[in-house]
Amino acid sequence: MDQNELKALVGQAAVKFIEDGMIVGLGTGSTVRYMVDALGKRVQEEGLNVIGVTTSNRTTAQAQSLGITIKDIDEVDHIDLCIDGADEIDTDFNGIKGGGGALLWEKIVNNASTKRIWIVDESKLVKRIGNFGVPVEVIPFGAQHVFNYFVKQGYHPVWRLTDDGAKYRTDEKNFIIDLKVGEIADPKVMAEDLIHTVGVVEHGLFLNRVDQVIVGRQDGPEVLDVN
Repeated sequence: MDQNELKALVGQAAVKFIEDGMIVGLGTGSTVRYMVDALGKRVQEEGLNVIGVTTSNRTTAQAQSLGITIKDIDEVDHIDLCIDGADEIDTDFNGIKGGGGALLWEKIVNNASTKRIWIVDESKLVKRIGNFGVPVEVIPFGAQHVFNYFVKQGYHPVWRLTDDGAKYRTDEKNFIIDLKVGEIADPKVMAEDLIHTVGVVEHGLFLNRVDQVIVGRQDGPEVLDVN
């Protein structure tokens, strides 16, 4: 199976955890697209009654086109289950997210959820996170100063750009700086430094933020329990 087939398999496996009446956090990214498609199929064919809370405008548009009811996060008092992807996951289940540019909304929805499942193909499993890079969302005002600070810290920052060379804007109209740091020896120390940097809104280090991981492997999906 190729990578897209593995992504489709884990997306289909994940929706089996969704029960009637649930409020479900719907992540962002290529793997999640398959999951949302599978959820839409259950809604249409089984009459599954769920409410979705999305982590991006892209996911909102996809879910609504499939007949999934969507509410804003502040319209619900909790989220039963959040299903999202990840760009890297290490052996301690630390993750990096934000390759799709939705890290801020993803972390907010993750934080509001009772249970968190990440869905990935097997290529996303690594010994140590970091080679993907760490996305950091920053406000536009003073963003160059934040970039310069990251240079001094040895984080090897790179502006995320659109195809036409403009600075990428998130759904909150912020910029993303990708830190090309390589393997991270101590993610907790780096996370503390980033979140306390003035001008940073959020970073893509997701530490202690997942309960199960569904991995797409050649012989079928594997469910890994974190605890």
